[in-house]
Amino acid sequence: MGSAFPEIGARVSAAGVVVETQAAVLSHDRLEESATALATELAQTLQCARVSVGWLERGCSRVIALSHGADFDARHALFEKLGAAMDEALEQGATLIVPSPDPAASFVTMAHGEVLGLCKGGVCTVPLVANGRALGAVTLERSERGFTAEEARFCEDVLSLVGPVLDLKRRSARSLRRHLLESLRDGSARLLGPGHARVKLAAAGIALLAAAAAFLPIPYHVGAPARLEGSIQRVVVAPIDGFLEQVNVRPGDIVRSEDVLAELSLQDLEVERAKRLSEVAQHENVYRAALARADRTQLVINQAKAAEAEAQLALLDNQMQRARIRAPFDGVVIKGDLSQSLGSPVQRGEVLLTLAPDDRFRLIIEVDERDIAQIAPGLRGKLALAATPGEVLGLTVTRVLPVAVAGEGRNFFEVEATLDAAGRTLRPGLRGVAKVGVGERSAAWIATHRVIEWLRLTLWSLGA
Repeated sequence: MGSAFPEIGARVSAAGVVVETQAAVLSHDRLEESATALATELAQTLQCARVSVGWLERGCSRVIALSHGADFDARHALFEKLGAAMDEALEQGATLIVPSPDPAASFVTMAHGEVLGLCKGGVCTVPLVANGRALGAVTLERSERGFTAEEARFCEDVLSLVGPVLDLKRRSARSLRRHLLESLRDGSARLLGPGHARVKLAAAGIALLAAAAAFLPIPYHVGAPARLEGSIQRVVVAPIDGFLEQVNVRPGDIVRSEDVLAELSLQDLEVERAKRLSEVAQHENVYRAALARADRTQLVINQAKAAEAEAQLALLDNQMQRARIRAPFDGVVIKGDLSQSLGSPVQRGEVLLTLAPDDRFRLIIEVDERDIAQIAPGLRGKLALAATPGEVLGLTVTRVLPVAVAGEGRNFFEVEATLDAAGRTLRPGLRGVAKVGVGERSAAWIATHRVIEWLRLTLWSLGA
């Protein structure tokens, strides 16, 4: 490549032309602009009437650039002929020259003959290759004389250097979708095309391992949302009609047995108690007067009335004691915020608070109806709560409730379970995800059973 060509000019060496051509290609960002610069440099250097650069797309060459930046319509019949000439050279994997300087050459040049009929002088097509992969081709045309073998070799040297540059510019400009498609196509070519024995052997090994793993039994778990509840939940109700005077707890507070949770107003009860005290005193006075007169009739009557008044007084004392609402056991308040209801009236039997033990819990797992057939008492599993995702707790299924519950756009069954150990951070009302082990299944079944079940149900509903 170091010799000078008379056609190029004695003052310019072939190496210098190659460097200038590569610099012209590198000076542009887009593939089309770089290809136009390449075509223009070759046309000027080799004194061509026209130089076309074609790119291989979907197995066929498409003209993407012409020398001197000329505008063109790729659908024109001329460019279809140029594309056919480029394909002719790419299919034979050789540089084609028409008319050929070598009378012994035996290449097919029918498409080149059609192009030669338009330019009259000579046609030369050189494949554009990078890393052993055909990218496209360059077709050169002259109107007065043909091309020599030395000029063809010069074009091959130029294109061997600028081909990888053009390929990099094309790759940098392609979209993500095109990048993925081309990567898949290249991978398929390595696997299905000739050669690449090691790649094919590795792919076959991976495929066999994947097939074996697909049918290898592995532990399978049914996952479902879960919520934590107290093992016992006790509601605290208003013992009498009255008005809420004081509240000492809120949801989340830990209480001990006999702690005062809330107090009702005693004003009305105190007035009623004073009234009953006066009645008791009155009946006792009448009773003593009748005893002094030895009036047995009045004695018996007032004795009964006095006993009735004392019973009413004892009832009032009991109600006053119950007006102080106390915790029935050690636990935590899980429901009932009365702090905003001070002074409001309450009726006897009205629910005020809900308590649960702070050290005994039960777990409610909301198992989807599609998986409930696999759940049975005694199965083991694990629980991860949203409040403590790093702490995994063991569980045991104790009961499957037979009634479905509709909620959040799905049907599920409530499954009760107990925890193996209660953590200090557990509180009733916490939610998380539970996974119940239901045995071993193949990886293929785990990956496809949802789709297969849906197809079965759909086909059955259509009468198939």
